[in-house]
Order: sequence, then structure tokens, then C-alpha cells
Amino acid sequence: MAESLPPPYLLYENATYEFCLVLPPKVNSAGIWENVTNPSMIFSYSMPYLEMQFVMVFLVNCLVYTILRSIGITLFASQMFAGFLMVPILRQEQIERLFQIQALSRQIMDTASLFGFTLFMFLTGVKMDLMSAFRTTKRSLGIGIVSLLSPILVGAAIQVTFEQPNEPQEVKTERLIGTLIEALTSFSVIACLLAELKILNTELGRLALSSAAVGDFSTLFLVRIITFSQDFASSPLLVLVRGVTMCCFIALLFFVFRPLMYWVIKRTPKGGQVAEVYITATMMAAVGCAIFTHWTDHSPLIGAFLFGLAVPDGPPLGSALIDKFECFTNGLFLSVYVTTSTMRVKLGMWWSDSSHVKFSIIFAITTFFAKLIPCCIGSFLNFMPFRDALAFGLIMSSQGIVQMSHMCTFKDNKTISQNVFTAMIFCILANATIIPLLVRFLYDPNSRKYASYEQRNLMHLKPNVELRVLACVHTPDNVPAMIYLLDLTCPTKESPSAVYVLHLTELRGRNSPVFIAYHNKKNSTTASSFLENIIPFYEYEENNWDLVTVNAFTTITPLKLMHDDICTMALDKQTSFIILPFHRKWLIDGSLEEENNMVRNLNCNVLDQAPCSVGILIDRGRMQKSIKPSSSSSFSIGMLFLGGKDDREALTLAKRMARDPQVKLTVIHLKAYQGYEDIVYWDTILDTEMLKDVKQNNGVLGNRCDIMYVEEVSNCGEQTVKLIRSIANHYDLMIVGRRYGMESILLIGLSEWSEFRDLGVVRDLFASTDLDSRVSVLVVQQQQCINANRH
Repeated sequence: MAESLPPPYLLYENATYEFCLVLPPKVNSAGIWENVTNPSMIFSYSMPYLEMQFVMVFLVNCLVYTILRSIGITLFASQMFAGFLMVPILRQEQIERLFQIQALSRQIMDTASLFGFTLFMFLTGVKMDLMSAFRTTKRSLGIGIVSLLSPILVGAAIQVTFEQPNEPQEVKTERLIGTLIEALTSFSVIACLLAELKILNTELGRLALSSAAVGDFSTLFLVRIITFSQDFASSPLLVLVRGVTMCCFIALLFFVFRPLMYWVIKRTPKGGQVAEVYITATMMAAVGCAIFTHWTDHSPLIGAFLFGLAVPDGPPLGSALIDKFECFTNGLFLSVYVTTSTMRVKLGMWWSDSSHVKFSIIFAITTFFAKLIPCCIGSFLNFMPFRDALAFGLIMSSQGIVQMSHMCTFKDNKTISQNVFTAMIFCILANATIIPLLVRFLYDPNSRKYASYEQRNLMHLKPNVELRVLACVHTPDNVPAMIYLLDLTCPTKESPSAVYVLHLTELRGRNSPVFIAYHNKKNSTTASSFLENIIPFYEYEENNWDLVTVNAFTTITPLKLMHDDICTMALDKQTSFIILPFHRKWLIDGSLEEENNMVRNLNCNVLDQAPCSVGILIDRGRMQKSIKPSSSSSFSIGMLFLGGKDDREALTLAKRMARDPQVKLTVIHLKAYQGYEDIVYWDTILDTEMLKDVKQNNGVLGNRCDIMYVEEVSNCGEQTVKLIRSIANHYDLMIVGRRYGMESILLIGLSEWSEFRDLGVVRDLFASTDLDSRVSVLVVQQQQCINANRH
């Protein structure tokens, strides 16, 4: 690293240097048994020595983060605090000898951490959607440019104000660098902050990412212009050579390497894994690009980042690189880089210079507000609430590891002094600590998201009005059963159906969530990879013209935040019912094929937060059809009614389906023996009223509804299980209420054996692998709560 280089004033003078090299180099030791009397001899080898340093840094990081996480401190800020904490620890004699006195100790640590940061920049480029900077709205474009220019102008004004006569050129250069660092808007820093705050896929998060992409590329362009202009004054030919070299390098990346990577993607089977040889070749090319830019007098980070931009984001190649290397890079190398960089500060030296401390505080606060205020005003003028606008401005003003890396680079190149480096690192720490806390206080989407001020369920839907349904699908296997269920809702001209299809895709190998709206089945080719899940719904619309309207969307977002997109769309589209596929998939012979617990967690989150009623479709194969049965055939539906609001909601849906002349509905009212107090009195009244018209329509009546009402009696859970197993094979579809958390004499002893308690006890029996039946099941939950407090 830079510390091992000779002083600058000797670069062009004659000098003699003596080096002592051990050949072959001592890298790997034979273990502590190599020298039993002095086991510490293993630390004379570079590999055990580096491992010991990594272990110490990692342990301190984990300890500090465990303590500070409870008060809302982010991982990056905790790693910086760990660096400050290790400074007094290293003053202990034994630790100081371990880390600092041994030759090349600091250089080895710095080299390893810099390599890790190079990998981080490569992965950042892989996750960044290059086209997001060119698909931005005018609002994002304006905010991104203003967030860059306003701190530069204010910083320049402060420099002029505090400029002293005969001020050295080094001081002017340091202040210019400080201004550019404060003005920098880093896409990766903001993406990491949004992910840690769990607001990545909110409207605020999307706007911040879009604006950050504009600011990041604008900063890169501005820095290149400043660098070339400075070099042009001294050597125009050198600038020309460097410019041509960089242009050729970028052209090589995007016109040679990128097509090669698309060729790799085409050779990868759909849904399969990229071959290891291609993963290895890609990583070697990334390291090679970093070395090349270093040879051309540019930072190796630039080469790795640009090559990452050339890698197609998302699956299969981009996601494979992220899955293999992100945990290792962020969990080990990045934490070491942040901690060791922070350990280089010298607060005592900086604090002793009162004039420098005063200037640093004024400069940092002024440039911070110069960035915060324009971002707040720009978003507020675009009809964003004031608290949200203030939170957005804070997010755009956040600083992180990218700003720190620039300061370390300038410090290594001796472009800035130790005092300036310490001041800037301290400002980054204050920024990374305070801003997340303020954003959490100002912007809490869970406190108001999905707030519904009216009843949005099937029971309270007025007669002959449009039924709005949000149908969610993950894979093509979910589509046929979903369309069949939608068709069973019996859309008519008096009561048509508006279907909003949401194709859910996990965000992998990229930073920015993506939301795609389809206007018709011939939508742009940019979303062609998702159309196989969308086109069948548009064909369903064409087959039911004037009865069904389909609007399709694709959302690419993290699985942990996917329920936000579902609930937000349900709220925006004012839907009455959400249909979700079950997390289990069965083979055609009825055996279990696969189980996805992430989808199960998603369904649970939607059940807890949905602004309307929810149905979970358990498809065991009897609904694997894409069209309705012929007019001569029929479809048998059973509705198991135990009582309660969820069962009343399920019965409402079943009665709507029974309007179809091809549907035969059987309502099985499971009652307890007389003398048992099963449910509360008011629920009993509501249940009786709900069942009244079902009893009156017992049999085929003039309204063409084929409804059969059956009463069954049970006094324990064992009898209930026997009844369910006896009727399961009689129907193509069973509709049941969720009844989560409700106690009943009919279910005594069953809760201890429940596999999916989130479905409710009875519904769990239908989803169990122990049930020898291929009947499909729809579990219905009525809208949970109404928000009566309008803010």
C-alpha cells in the first residue's frame, strides 16, 4: 500500500533502499506443533497472521452490532464504531505487537480488505440496473442533478469565504475533494440503507433509488471531466490516450463481454444453474478488469464496477454471482475494510487543531443541509407529504462505504492530510448513525399502509356490482387453477369481474425493485420472459368478453417485502378479494412434489395485513384446467360451515359460485351436540341468518341454483376428522373459512397436531399429506379490521 512507498520528494532523486526478502515466502505454517516451545511462531507466517486479524475484527464487529442493533444503529455504523473501539484495544502491548509492529502487518490487512472492497464494487455493478438511470421520470432526474450541484455550489461558497491569503494549493485541493465527497450520491449506499430499513419497494424507496442512479452517474461523469481538465493542462496527449483507452475498454465490455454473457444465459437451461466454469470465468474477468484500470492509472474499483454493469442483472447469471459471493464479501471482507479504515483516524491530532475543527463542522453541516433542503423541496412540490419529503431528503443525504472508500484512496495517495481524513470519517460516522434513526421516526410505512376506511369483503359487496379480485401467481403451475377459480366466481353482465393479476418474482441479482404494467398481451418485449404467466389471463378475458376485465402486472421485489406490493395493490385497486397460491405443490398422482416456506411466510404476512378478504388456494390437481367444463358436465363444490365471520365470508363466495348452472353446491353445517356452548350468541344469530336462504334453496329451484344443505353433528375433534375424510373425495373443490384462533368443541384435540396453524385447524387437515384425496381447497379469511382513525 501507499505507506510502503518512498516519500514523494525522493521520487526523482537518486536514493538507495535495502529490502530483506525471505524466499520462498512464509505463507502457510505447519501448525502450532512446528515449535511446541513457542507456538506463537505460527504468526510469522502471513496466512495464520491474516486469519488472526480477521477473527479479531469479526468478533468485535459482531459484539458491537449485537449491542447497537437494538437501538436502531445500522450494520455499517456499527462496523465504524467497532473500528473506533479497536483503537484503544490495539494500544495493549500484546495486541499492538500483533497488529502493528510485525513487518507488513498493516499492508497485508489493507491489501486483503481492498480486494474485498473491489469484489463489493463488482457486485454493486451487477445488482445495478443500468437502464434505471435512463428510464427515470422528470422528478427523479431533477432531484438527482440538484442533489449533486447544490452541495458543490454551497461548498465552493464556503471555500471562498474561509480562504486565506497565500493559501497553499494542497489546502484548496483538500477542500475541493471534501466538497465532491459531500455532494456524492451513491446508489449502492442508498440501496443498502433502504434494504436495512425495509422500505426498498415502497414509493419512497423507488424514488430514492431512481434519483440516486441519476446522481451516481452524474457524479462519475463530473469527476471524469474534472480529472481530464486538470490533466489536459499539463499533458494533452496523455489525456487523449487515457480517454481513448477508457472508451475502448467500455466498448469491449458492452459489445464483447456482455454478448458473451448473454450467450452463457442462452446455454443455461430454463430454471437451471449456470455452470461453474462460467461463474469462475466471470470472476476472473472482473479481477482482470480491475488490474487493467489500475495499470492505466485509474482506480481498480472503476474496472470492477464497470464490468459489473456489463453483467446482465437478475437470474440466472447475475443472481448466481450474488448468491455465491455476496455473503462472503459483505460478511467478511467488507466488515474488515470498514473497521480497518476507521482505525486509521487520529481524533487527538484533529481535535487539537481548533481552527480545523471549526471549519470541518461548519463545512459538513452547511453542505449537508445544501443537499437535504433541495431534495425535500423537490419532493414536497410533487405532492409528497412533508414528513415523507423530509425522510426522502435524509435518505438522499446519507453517506456510507463508498464515501469512505474515496477518502481512503485519497489518504493512500497522500492527496489529503491526516486531519482532513479524520474529519471526513467522523462526519460519515455521524451521518450513518443519525440519518437511519431519523428516517425510522419520520417514515413508518407499517403504521398507515393498507389502512382501509371501508368494508372491502364479499359479504358487504352490494348486489350486481363489479367484483374486484387480485389474483397472485408465482409460477406457470399456478395459472390454470387460478383461472379456473376465477371462472367459478360466475361473472355476469350485471355483476362483472375485474381481475388484477400480479405475477410475483423474487428480486435476485439486482438492487432495484421492478414493477411492470401490461396494457395487453402484446406488451413490449422488455417483459417477454414473464408473459407466459400473463397471456393465459388475457385469453381468459377474450373468452369472457364484457364479463371479465383483466389488468396484469409483474413485481420483482424481495420475498420478505413482497406482501407490501400485494397489499398496496389491493388497497389502490379497491379489491374485495385476494387469491394466493398455497406453498405446496402436488404431483398428478397426489404425492407432494415441493414445498416453499418462503411463500408460506408471504401468505402469512398477507393474511395479517391485507386490507380486504383473502383466499388461499390449495390445488391438488382437480382444477388443472384452463377452460370451463362442457355444458353437459358439472363441477361439485362443498362448503364446510362451522360458524364465525370467516365461514360466513366463505359461504358468501360459495353462493356466488352456485349461480353458475354447472355448479353443484353442498353446504355441510357441522354442529355440536346440544348442550355445548360452541360460539358466542351474536355469532349464532348471524350464522342462522346467513344459512336461512341456503336452507330455503335446498335442491334445484327456479333460480337455477343447485344448493344442497346438510347438517352433521360432532362432539369432538376425532369425529370431525372422520367426517372430513369421508366427504373429501365427494367434491372437486372445498371452500372453508380460516377460523384462525377460534376455539370450538368440534376441534378439541386437533390443534396439537396442526402442521399449518396459520390456515386454521380444519383447513390444516385438507392441506395435510395424510389426507388421501385430490380435492382442491380454498381457505377464506374475511377482512381482518377496519381502520377507524383517519390521520
